[in-house]
Amino acid sequence: MTVTDAPPKAALPVPVGKSTDTRHQGRLAAILLTPTMAVLAIVIGFPILAALYQSLFIQGQGVDADGFIIEGDQFVGIGNYVSAFAGEAGPRFVNAFINTTFFTIVCVGIEVVLGVLMALIMNKAFRGKGLIRASILVPWAIPTVVSALLWKWIFDANGIANQLIGTQILWSADGWESKWAVIISDTWKTAPFIGLLVLAGLQVIPADIYEAAKIDGANAWKQFWSMTLPLVKPALLVAVLFRILDTLRMFDLPFVLIGAEKGSVQTLSILAYQENTQSRFGPAAAFATLLFIYVVIVAYAFVKLLGADVIGENRANTPRAARRKMRRSAAKGVQS
Repeated sequence: MTVTDAPPKAALPVPVGKSTDTRHQGRLAAILLTPTMAVLAIVIGFPILAALYQSLFIQGQGVDADGFIIEGDQFVGIGNYVSAFAGEAGPRFVNAFINTTFFTIVCVGIEVVLGVLMALIMNKAFRGKGLIRASILVPWAIPTVVSALLWKWIFDANGIANQLIGTQILWSADGWESKWAVIISDTWKTAPFIGLLVLAGLQVIPADIYEAAKIDGANAWKQFWSMTLPLVKPALLVAVLFRILDTLRMFDLPFVLIGAEKGSVQTLSILAYQENTQSRFGPAAAFATLLFIYVVIVAYAFVKLLGADVIGENRANTPRAARRKMRRSAAKGVQS
């Protein structure tokens, strides 16, 4: 009996590795994003670097030891930053920093409460819902300068605000009255923005969840606290973050409504503007740089503390991270 050789097996196609495909996609993404990143580097990066450079100088002021007028920019290093905290400009900078922080905390806090209430109202089914939605969103669509002029007429000494409360309050004076005027006008304008984003989050919540909660005996408060609020948290966090960043750089509303020279409403943006208009470009650049650092720190802390690290979640889901996870699981299996 003869033994015949087994027929050769057909060669299988060599599969393309996922790593090669991932590298190709990464190169394609880099090519597509290069024009956008170049534009951002020019529009955003260059002004930041120019402000940092300008903040290291001070414009010629006074006279030298021989009695000649100093001309040109004088290099002072971090002198402008030191002056913002301990120099002549220290009290003004601290006052502007406190005002900026105060407006951010109070305005955003009130706007979150009112915005969520607006979203809950707009999400209900009732007659005239479209008209209510349009009327709520109208203040947000009005330009800030126009809104400031409108409220300036309302808060006039003989305006409708004093007529409604039946007293004479100088809303544009330098005091707490002007602070509350800014808070009221800013809340009226931007609370609908938070309401709009929260409404978008409410629209994607299935109605079956609330029906099941009603069957289980959950009242309206328990439904809101245990179901609605956690489900709209992503949209709410985005709205709050945008409003925090927007309020930290508040400028046009108090500038038009109250005035730039009123210390009670002077923000960091207004302070930098005043220094710039008085040809003190170095201190103005230093104040703007400090405001930029303040905004970055607040945004980073907000994202980290509330666990909204989108970049970290995306990194955990990349193919490379998945392969590392598989290797760890295999190693644990071998050890066991």
